[in-house]
Amino acid sequence: MASVSEKIAATREAFGPTLIRLVQQGLDIAVVDADLGVSTTAAAFGKEFPGRFFSVGVAEQNMIGVAAGLAGAGKTVFASSFAVFVPYRCYDQIRISLAYPKANVKLVASHGGLVTGEDGFSAQALEDLTMMCSLPNFSVIFPADVVESARAIEMAAHTPGPFYIRTFRPKIPVIYSDDFRFELGKAHQLRDGRDATIIAVGEMVYIALQAAEKLAAEGVQCRVLNMSSLKPLDERAITAAANETGAIVTAEDHQIRIGLGSMVAQVTAGSHPVPMEFVGVHDRFGESGKWEELLEHFGLTSNAIADAVRKAISRK
Repeated sequence: MASVSEKIAATREAFGPTLIRLVQQGLDIAVVDADLGVSTTAAAFGKEFPGRFFSVGVAEQNMIGVAAGLAGAGKTVFASSFAVFVPYRCYDQIRISLAYPKANVKLVASHGGLVTGEDGFSAQALEDLTMMCSLPNFSVIFPADVVESARAIEMAAHTPGPFYIRTFRPKIPVIYSDDFRFELGKAHQLRDGRDATIIAVGEMVYIALQAAEKLAAEGVQCRVLNMSSLKPLDERAITAAANETGAIVTAEDHQIRIGLGSMVAQVTAGSHPVPMEFVGVHDRFGESGKWEELLEHFGLTSNAIADAVRKAISRK
């Protein structure tokens, strides 16, 4: 059973420091930035290794082209911006120049989801995960905390091919210890239970753990799965959850109709249909506000997850 620590950190904080460490270990990494390196933490890498850092300004399409060229020259390339700019402003370039040729480029997109907060709907990426999961050859990861973010970046650096890794802005509780090992295509079970399963991604993972604690006080034992590897998806863990617990709730800071919930439902429909409920953004744009208040306003809370679990169990 996982325990949430008192330490807090933003997942974006892992990016620059992790890349610095990887170059110090001998990896031939280049980083391309689109004028947001301070916020994504890519700037820390640029300060340490200026000859490996390329800033193209506010020109996301060009950033993808430069990244593809560097990958073609044999570099392991990381390109970063906010999730509302990558992939939204350069999807065609990502599709043609990265996905099709299986370019060794890792996109790390910060400020994903409602938790971007006061910047409002125009800065809150709520469809990016589906956009990237739809592209052949891409692996897509949404880490739950800063430790998992660092381990996912390390894994991507050592794995050929294109990746999309979503990080976020606010500091949240850390779930994993420093010895955690990330496995692509594998869900991580944080809590066991036989009554229902909560499958979550990103910051919703620690909120799912809070919901499971509340339900345990009522005698309801929930399995909690961190499905940070959205592509490839751990279909075996989903099928096992359906078989062994008989009800599933998904939780995501993303549009539910095209995100985690839809992918999990597709798996269960083909293997073992069970009652499901979906916690996420329901076909709406975001709003401006403090990130905790936005999660409350949009129903992305531990209480909402607990209510969804009760509803799913009632339909067994």
